[in-house]
Amino acid sequence: MSPLFFSTIEVTRQAFYRSSLSYAIVNLKPIVPGHVLVIPLRSVPRLADLNDSELSSLMLSVRRVGAVIERVYGADSLTIACQDGKAAGQSVPHVHFHLLPRKFKGDRFAGQNDQVYPALEESERSLPVELQAAQQVSEPLKVDAPEDRQPRSTEEMEDEARWLRRFFEQEQV
Repeated sequence: MSPLFFSTIEVTRQAFYRSSLSYAIVNLKPIVPGHVLVIPLRSVPRLADLNDSELSSLMLSVRRVGAVIERVYGADSLTIACQDGKAAGQSVPHVHFHLLPRKFKGDRFAGQNDQVYPALEESERSLPVELQAAQQVSEPLKVDAPEDRQPRSTEEMEDEARWLRRFFEQEQV
């Protein structure tokens, strides 16, 4: 299986889902449990740069991954977000969607749903520093790194990816 790259950083070990034109990875510092990214295989900065097949695959993957994430994390719904370009807060020039399982009770943002967006924006702002650090030590990309949370280890991310991968393998049976 070929390696997966988010921009220039290899994220193969964080991946738990792969289609012909897109994939999904777990986060280093999830904003809520189950916060993942869905990414097209081809590294392009904007949604408009994707061809129709890539866009279709990406959106079908968002739907499929979202359904599984919502179910396995016991969520009531999802927040799905994409910062499409630098002015929108995108700090890695590779299209990606954030999927966050959300709950009416027990959710960090319950009762204040719009507060998830500043948290996402802060996460994106810290990515360039995380990218530089990941490149220097040749580790998987460290994504979504608000200052108030400690990064998970590579092993923790691999464990979560392995656990999530099972749910997609079960669907194919």
